[in-house]
Amino acid sequence: MSTTRDRWLDEGLRVLASEGAAGVRIDRIAARLGLSKGSFHHHFAGADGYKRELLAHYESSCVDALDSAIARVGDDATVPAVLETLTGLIRSDGPGLYRPELDVAVRAWSTSEPEVREVQQRIDTARIDALQRVWGRAVPSAADARLSALLPYLLAVGAAVVVPPVAADDLRRLYEMLLPLVPTD
Repeated sequence: MSTTRDRWLDEGLRVLASEGAAGVRIDRIAARLGLSKGSFHHHFAGADGYKRELLAHYESSCVDALDSAIARVGDDATVPAVLETLTGLIRSDGPGLYRPELDVAVRAWSTSEPEVREVQQRIDTARIDALQRVWGRAVPSAADARLSALLPYLLAVGAAVVVPPVAADDLRRLYEMLLPLVPTD
């Protein structure tokens, strides 16, 4: 069940994805939601408080989505099985692991706002660390695991930042092309 606070945050992410950071204005989000500014002030400590909570909401959703997907496969799953599952979550028909418009908007915002840059850095670090833990089961060293984790991650980042972004289905197919190269455990 979505609370009013969650609606504010989810709509803020939709606006951020479609209009960039400049579009994240309380009056416009209130109008889109059909809510009053009083509702906003009931849930958030002003625009700066909303920005902090919006970024925390985004960070949590990014990190939790990947961690949850890996956990659902299980610790005893093979590396190819984990990567195959993650590849299956790259889709265009709803929320998945690939949200290029939102990723680009936050990365663009991070170039001018130190607080946003810190959030983006934590997200990148958490995602690469998660992928490194997966790869660590199939390659001989931590350094190899990190490099192996960077390949799919940088492919996703690059796919998001080209204009227009690579479609989710095409990115999934690119990952499927890489799957036969994954060493078995």
